[in-house]
Amino acid sequence: MTALLRYQAALLVRSQRWLPPFILYAVFLGIGMQGGQPVLDSLGYTAAALLPVAAWLVRICVTGEPAAAGHCVAAATGPGRAHLSRLLVALGASATLGAVTIVIVTWISDPASSDHRTRVPPLPAGAAGLIAMLACALLGTAVGALTSWPVLRSAGRAVPALLLAALLALVVSGSPARAAVSGLVTGSRSGTVDLPLLPLAGAVLLAAAAFATACALTSRRSP
Repeated sequence: MTALLRYQAALLVRSQRWLPPFILYAVFLGIGMQGGQPVLDSLGYTAAALLPVAAWLVRICVTGEPAAAGHCVAAATGPGRAHLSRLLVALGASATLGAVTIVIVTWISDPASSDHRTRVPPLPAGAAGLIAMLACALLGTAVGALTSWPVLRSAGRAVPALLLAALLALVVSGSPARAAVSGLVTGSRSGTVDLPLLPLAGAVLLAAAAFATACALTSRRSP
């Protein structure tokens, strides 16, 4: 599996198709954030913005491999393992991007509540931001897995479905991503830090189910 992950990661890096989602993420944060804003609010915004980026990275990893190479990899390692490696590389790329950004945002933000009256400890705030980011990265990867091949094989359907599902994952009640981000925003109002562990657990379960579904379908459908 390690060799598969290295192979898929090398494909992603060399393709440079990761640049558009990375640039969009940077632009989105640059427009919506400024230094000195309350740290928990900024971390919630940072985590939420990563969800569609994670879904986009899944689509890039799933569709970026040449067809002939994909058939060879599937024949050598099994279609399910090959597809799982693509999903894990997309998750790793989004989580790495999110972790770096969370560190930067924690450093430049004001360690205070929304009204700037209550001090918020930076390290616990950063830890809460990392957990919320992971929840959003996991849910975004799940969205990408369920709106890309082999679940949806038509790009005309897959892309709108990806956009709609990413939006719903951020706004629908009960979504782990919404719960994680809302926890940060709510904590910012009172100046308290609560680690969003339950949303993270929910995101892990949903991502595992999405991965299992997508990988199972690779054995039954051809690109």
